[in-house]
Amino acid sequence: MFKRTLFKTLEQWKTSAVRKPLLIRGARQVGKTTLVRQFSESYTYAITLNLERAEDLQFFMAFSDATILIKALFTKHNIPFSKSSETLLFIDEIQASPEAIAMLRYFYEDLPELHLIAAGSLLEQVMRNVKSFPVGRVQYLYLHPFNFLEYLEAKEQTGALAALKTVPVQEYAHQTLLSLFNEYAIVGGMPEVVKTFLQTKGISDLAIIYENIWETYKNDVEKYAHNRTEARVIKHIMATAHNYLDRRIKFQNFGSSNYKSREVGEAFRSLHDAKVIQLIYPCTNVVPPIQTDYKKSPRLQFLDTGLVNYALNIQADMLSLQDLNSAYKGGIIPHLITQELISLNTYKNRTPHFWVREKSQASSEVDLVYAYKNLIIPIEVKSGKVGKLRSLHQFIERASHPYAVRMYAGMFSIEKHKTPNGNPFYLMNLPYYLSLYLDEYITLFINQIKKLNEP
Repeated sequence: MFKRTLFKTLEQWKTSAVRKPLLIRGARQVGKTTLVRQFSESYTYAITLNLERAEDLQFFMAFSDATILIKALFTKHNIPFSKSSETLLFIDEIQASPEAIAMLRYFYEDLPELHLIAAGSLLEQVMRNVKSFPVGRVQYLYLHPFNFLEYLEAKEQTGALAALKTVPVQEYAHQTLLSLFNEYAIVGGMPEVVKTFLQTKGISDLAIIYENIWETYKNDVEKYAHNRTEARVIKHIMATAHNYLDRRIKFQNFGSSNYKSREVGEAFRSLHDAKVIQLIYPCTNVVPPIQTDYKKSPRLQFLDTGLVNYALNIQADMLSLQDLNSAYKGGIIPHLITQELISLNTYKNRTPHFWVREKSQASSEVDLVYAYKNLIIPIEVKSGKVGKLRSLHQFIERASHPYAVRMYAGMFSIEKHKTPNGNPFYLMNLPYYLSLYLDEYITLFINQIKKLNEP
């Protein structure tokens, strides 16, 4: 049983004076059910319903009054109604019942002492059909695949965890953390995959699990799709999209198909809502706020990098690489760092951005941009000489600040450079494995530069 980072958030929710019913969202098989079952052990009483089972769904078909429904459940489970404040009701697969989703508001209004958690996938499509959605009466949490911190927790790497949390990271820990991050980059963060890998220690033992997970998503196509045409387009996307990891995409004729831009766009948006394949759009501005430019071509972000590695059949090759940024045309590590940043979004459904400047003869593209206070910080994921960071230079030429980040396989350092046009800037070189701590390191970075430049 792996204790996820979100577990601490659940503990805070339990003791909150303004506790609302909690709706945990995320793709299938990221560990929602396991997380809540583990958390339920902290209660005197717990009731678990799975609304994909007819027996459990029947309660919401038979009772439209929340109080009577709870009394029926307590009677069945032999729990005194007076013990509501000591009881956790867990409604799993709530997407199977729009009635249950609508009823969440009445649990909040009529039974505030009851601790209620619901979980589900494909909720975006279902919520559109809920006539009286409980806006303002439900708290959301988002669960993602394991990030690197959770991976180290699962491996019980206490020394590496302590080193990772030490800011700035010490040189003696670099090689250990980089090796563990490389392993995580290959395996990915799907809970069942991580569990099996820790038991067997072999990449080859994971193939059947990756295949089963991906097949589950494929079999859910009908649930994502609004019609038969969209179902066919989604199947095509899921069979071909991994081949486009290293580039931005066009909807028209995607994957060498005859599908039109509108058909592909609608299918991608359904997959985006389901968190299986998300669309990451660029921005073109260099001052806050970051403004998404939906007119420009997006790039693809899969739920989990390990699943993509398996689909591309590159895991064996990755084992022999010292710097994984060379894997699959340089597409794997930027994808994983984006996945890491997404994992930090536990309260809101946000996706990171990259930056583009598109001119007829000189286009530029920075891998990621990060909003920090009143700044937009450019981040390049690239090894090699600083002089080759041409897109980053283009960003700095237009920005009102001199701060930039390069993520690479080397050690932490801060350097002073100039763009080809002579503009001075400061570059923080950050190892890949510190992507979860960008905020802390940017704070350190900017404070150090300000002290350096004090009169």
